[in-house]
Amino acid sequence: MAFLVGLLGGVFGGFVGLGGGAILIPCMVDFLKVDQHKAHGTNLVTIVFTGIAGAIMYGLEGNIDLTSAVLLAAPAILTTRAGCYFAYSLPGWKLKRFFGYFVIFMSLLLLAKPYLPGIQGMETGWPAAAVLLSTGVFLGFLSGMLGVGGGIIMVPAMVLLTGFTQHTAQGTSLLAMVPIGSVGAYTHWKLGNVKTDILAGMISGILIGACIGGTLAHYFSEGGLRIAFAAVLIWTGARYVRAKEPLDGSDGATCAP
Repeated sequence: MAFLVGLLGGVFGGFVGLGGGAILIPCMVDFLKVDQHKAHGTNLVTIVFTGIAGAIMYGLEGNIDLTSAVLLAAPAILTTRAGCYFAYSLPGWKLKRFFGYFVIFMSLLLLAKPYLPGIQGMETGWPAAAVLLSTGVFLGFLSGMLGVGGGIIMVPAMVLLTGFTQHTAQGTSLLAMVPIGSVGAYTHWKLGNVKTDILAGMISGILIGACIGGTLAHYFSEGGLRIAFAAVLIWTGARYVRAKEPLDGSDGATCAP
């Protein structure tokens, strides 16, 4: 089962330029019965492998901007640890609600991109660098807190604020996830939030799935990718915002049916 969960998350991650957490975290909680906090920490470990495999596939098509990946990752690795420790102090239901509202907001912004003026042609120069560095500071904290690679933040920011194409934004995002995920994974491991017995199966599935997803992505138009990206995030976010506060004082890490 861990292999199948990893395969699904890898295909999704490679296809839309995410670490796959939007799929992997709910699947670990629902199907593998992993605690919410451990699902976040375990996902950060798998993100490293999703990022490597997916970035290779996008790089072969020339859809990676190395400078932008560095600008995103450098500040993010400094703030990731703070996000990990903050997540450790929160109950699972609060983590889910926060994540749900955030991804819905970002996906709606992404869908609105064709109708927003003044966001084209800023891929280079100091304005773009400032946007990427600022995004990196924010995404590092959110990555550590929510157990995601940060693609949910990076891809919309690059597409909406700097004018990158969807394909290049996704490839660059996958590359930046490698160092960001490594720092977050190590911090969660120290906190005991990594379920090591499922890692082998999940990573095997992720490596295969990310290559498949990264290859499939290049057969779709930019608009099609944007819609697919947003649709999956809205679906996931809707599930998360329905997480119920427990009446008995427990963690409350389950979603509403």
